[in-house]
Amino acid sequence: MSKRKMLLLGALLVTASSVFAAEQTATVTGPQSYEVNEFVADFTKFKPGDTVPEMYRSEQYNIKQWQLRNLPAPDAGSHWTYMGGNYVLITDAEGKIIKAYNGDIFYHR
Repeated sequence: MSKRKMLLLGALLVTASSVFAAEQTATVTGPQSYEVNEFVADFTKFKPGDTVPEMYRSEQYNIKQWQLRNLPAPDAGSHWTYMGGNYVLITDAEGKIIKAYNGDIFYHR
């Protein structure tokens, strides 16, 4: 390779690495960093607005000790459930997904 091509390649690599580093510094911290826009449970992709299967609306999956899992308090008329390794806030009446957090939030300190 010629010197000119090597210099051009070097400049390109430096530029690309600085852009990548800048993107990583702008991350969200705290519990919000665990929020997910979609997840998979029982071989099905879910997102906010979807209705969860009846099984996840049962008392067995209802999370009452949400504080121990570092989850925010559920709004009136909603509760937390556990689906496919994720904590999911759903409405009591219809089982619609309001928001979901990655299960790793449990270890957040």
